Amino acid sequence: MPRFSYYISPLKTPLSPASAVWQESLPLVRPTSGKSAQVVVSHGEYFNAMRSFFEQDGGEMFSRILAQRLRQTILAGDIQEIRLHLEKHGEFYHPARIEADVAGRTVYFVLNVAVSDPGKTLIKGEFHHLKKLNAEFAESFLPQVYALGEVASGSKRKFWMFLGEWLEDYYEFHLSRDASDNRLKLNVWEDPNRHFFLSLTQSAQLYRQVARILAYYYDITTFEQVFSWHHAAGDFVVRINRSEIDVKLITVRRYKSFLNNSDGLKDASPNPEMILQALLIFFLSLAIRTRLDRLDGIGDFVWADSLAVGPTLTGFLEGLALKPPIRMLPDTVERCFRYYLAVCSRQDFYELSNAVVDALHPQAPEIPVIKQNLTNHIETLYGVVQQMGN
Repeated sequence: MPRFSYYISPLKTPLSPASAVWQESLPLVRPTSGKSAQVVVSHGEYFNAMRSFFEQDGGEMFSRILAQRLRQTILAGDIQEIRLHLEKHGEFYHPARIEADVAGRTVYFVLNVAVSDPGKTLIKGEFHHLKKLNAEFAESFLPQVYALGEVASGSKRKFWMFLGEWLEDYYEFHLSRDASDNRLKLNVWEDPNRHFFLSLTQSAQLYRQVARILAYYYDITTFEQVFSWHHAAGDFVVRINRSEIDVKLITVRRYKSFLNNSDGLKDASPNPEMILQALLIFFLSLAIRTRLDRLDGIGDFVWADSLAVGPTLTGFLEGLALKPPIRMLPDTVERCFRYYLAVCSRQDFYELSNAVVDALHPQAPEIPVIKQNLTNHIETLYGVVQQMGN
């Protein structure tokens, strides 16, 4: 078997069972949440569970995945070292960056590890959703996934984890307050010691790509969509290449229809009116959610600048333009939705946007921020739509 070494990013010094942190507990809840962790798991248990994942079946599973990635024969004995880097503590997973030295190369992966009960509940579904969307959609804005498994620690605690593609040079971003002008701006977390603000042009590109991705993965006839995404959770990441940016979605916790529980719609056959109204509701929800974040990723909920609104509409239409024609619509999905938007009144926007907010969980912590900004948001969005038709 290969050598294993253990790190907590961004530290460069490896850990060992003799390290003080080895016995310390993983943080399982957000520090500002006020909640208590349901379980206690040490860093040592976490790293040993990941090692067991790679050592299962004598390393054959991981060898096959490496052979697939490198397109050459790889045996378990060809792997010299596997380095496990704990990257962050999320609400559902504790992801690690995996570096495997094999055949003169270093191959990177992410291993998402579910420790808590909420994470374990989600992880099998997420693995399935990522595989499904990568298989069914021609374009890919998601990481590939390779293997899902359950392992037990020495104390018999069960961990669920899946191995996926590590998106090299893609970084998390969050709204942060720029001290130079006291405005909220998108701040990219290149590493814990280097953050930088995006320009206005780059920020517009980012919001445009987020909307394009979500529209692309929306199913026009079943109303299925990427569900429960949130900027506060770091669900999207960005790569900066000179003046160009590229955005990816790294998680699909749920993929379902938001109309499943609506009276009279669950079993109804879709028709053009239903398709376009559902698409409008999806768009209005997306336009609200994309403006939400937690300050610096962990603070109170905050509301993005109106800069986000126009690019969100543009990106949404671009995502629809990538879709094949729908037989029951008289034109392309994008053109039909443009027309449908153009004939909607300001009152339609108000009523449907408020209905979107009313459908949220009444205890959702973001609701006060949404309600405080909703009127201005609707006016801005309606104005952008009207400009589209001129």
